[in-house]
Amino acid sequence: MKSHPVKTRVAFVYDFDGTLAKGNIQENSFLPRLGIARRRFWDEVEALARSQETDAILAYMYLLITKAKERGIPFRREDLAAHGRNVRYFSGVETYFDRINAFAQELGLQLDHYVISSGTKEMIEGSAIAGHFRYIYASSFIYDANDVPVWPAIAINYTTKTQYLFRINKGIENAWDNACINNYMPMEDRPVPFANMVYLGDGHTDVPAMKMINSQGGTSIGVYAPRSKARKAVEALLRQQRVTYVAPADYTENSVLDRLLKNILRGMASRIEAVRLACPRS
Repeated sequence: MKSHPVKTRVAFVYDFDGTLAKGNIQENSFLPRLGIARRRFWDEVEALARSQETDAILAYMYLLITKAKERGIPFRREDLAAHGRNVRYFSGVETYFDRINAFAQELGLQLDHYVISSGTKEMIEGSAIAGHFRYIYASSFIYDANDVPVWPAIAINYTTKTQYLFRINKGIENAWDNACINNYMPMEDRPVPFANMVYLGDGHTDVPAMKMINSQGGTSIGVYAPRSKARKAVEALLRQQRVTYVAPADYTENSVLDRLLKNILRGMASRIEAVRLACPRS
């Protein structure tokens, strides 16, 4: 393919757990360090959310803090980052970003990667692939003077994920500036049009974000762990027209997902070029 100067920004936006990484990020080493079984922990999260009528994300963050304190387990920002180094990825993930970026650049596109996740931001930031993301929007903590978490700072659930798509759309790379996100910005001035976005997620917690992307002309992909029962649930989302495509979470070169993403990028490049030729800027 002929190389072109990079002109137009496009974005791939990922849920993290179950999309790029296997399972929930807390399950890799943090829950074992606490000495609590995965199923038991999430059952306690659900019970707490029900009894206190609180959001499940806030419930899991509260339980991480309290259980670490009860057991005397170190729980500082640096400890969370260290647990992020134990993430297990789907096949091909660790080489995927460089490959797909090079492909996009050959098409004249600047491809940026973002995470919007209910998982623990500090763990994601400690992962081996963190450097590939332009920005990570994820649930995080407020810390005391000793870098010990004392309270949730951000809790991202299935509906609040849509807020961060607007932040990407408007080029707001922080989670705190509510003035800018609510200010009017003409569509043509937005750094990343929704039509130039692809959202990848693995389940019902991603549905509002996927439907919003679809309604704005973007693309959504439901992924599932290869050879798992999760395939049926994700394929149901396709039948319900909640996602544009479904594919196994296999990021190796020439996999179904790899070919699909490359075809989407080709389509974006062709559309962007057609618009440029039809409406040249003075």
